[in-house]
Amino acid sequence: MSGFTLGEVTLSHGVCLAPMAGVTDGVFRALCRRAGAEYTVSEMISAKALCYEQKGRAGAVARTAPLARLTNAEMPAAVQLFGAEPDLMAEAARRLAAGEYRGAGGVLPVAIDINMGCPVPKVVKNGEGSALLLSPDLAARIVRAVKDAVSLPVTVKMRAGFDEKRGAADFAAQMEDAGADMLVVHGRTRTQFYAPGSDNAVIAAVKARVQIPVVGNGDLFTLDDVIRMRAETGCDGVMIARGALGNPFFFSEIAAFDENRPFTPPTVREKLQTALDHARALTGEKGARVGLSEARKHMLWYCKGLYGAAKAKNRLVRAESVEEIRAVFEMLLEENE
Repeated sequence: MSGFTLGEVTLSHGVCLAPMAGVTDGVFRALCRRAGAEYTVSEMISAKALCYEQKGRAGAVARTAPLARLTNAEMPAAVQLFGAEPDLMAEAARRLAAGEYRGAGGVLPVAIDINMGCPVPKVVKNGEGSALLLSPDLAARIVRAVKDAVSLPVTVKMRAGFDEKRGAADFAAQMEDAGADMLVVHGRTRTQFYAPGSDNAVIAAVKARVQIPVVGNGDLFTLDDVIRMRAETGCDGVMIARGALGNPFFFSEIAAFDENRPFTPPTVREKLQTALDHARALTGEKGARVGLSEARKHMLWYCKGLYGAAKAKNRLVRAESVEEIRAVFEMLLEENE
């Protein structure tokens, strides 16, 4: 069983929820936290956008800052930043760590995470995200700048490398020397995006090279995947991403295994009730229009694998209210119970 300490937070099993843009908002983070995730991370936030937003006119609506809002229900939680300018990364981190920014609210993060793994072209072309894997000296300056700006732990989420040349262990060692307190390693390069399979050997190489905690990430969809990654890498923790989509119960399963107690998978009714509660929470938090827009993709993930899911999909993507979603779920229950 894994586990580690990060600053003042102890993760008994080292089981974390990964940051996913457009997915891991506060509602989903709280849901996964209740299900057993020991640590969550915000969606990635542009340091430049946050800093420039704060310098805008006083009455302007803050659009970036709300992404950093945390609640007690999702704690312990980190805020993830991306950017390529050390000074802006440091300023954004300082503001977030102290709660000193317009649009602030909620509770303070327990760590600042730096994104060095995002493969999205519009991020990479700006020298941000996984592009930093090609500029280890700049990446190290960013870590040092953020570390100097905050008293919180500073973590780095990275990939196996930018391309087939990889070099993850060397890069990880440089981030450790720069002051990183934890590394999350996704076992694919930027050019691989999300296929083919994640390479556990890369995570193992990083773990063997550094002294700080290493969290493994990539292709964790089943309990067997988690057990295999732990065994093959010696990682201190695991970070679940796509494996949690429509399945926050995955965290409960891992916790049950680690604590040597039985796990009972949710019934179809329990699964769909969780989905409905998720939709209600999103509309309550963000309003009907935005909440429903964001809920639809989650509803499809919850329904995956159920008999009649293909037919339900057409209705779910057009649902205009939580009540319509509930009606679709009633149909699914009739076909699956």
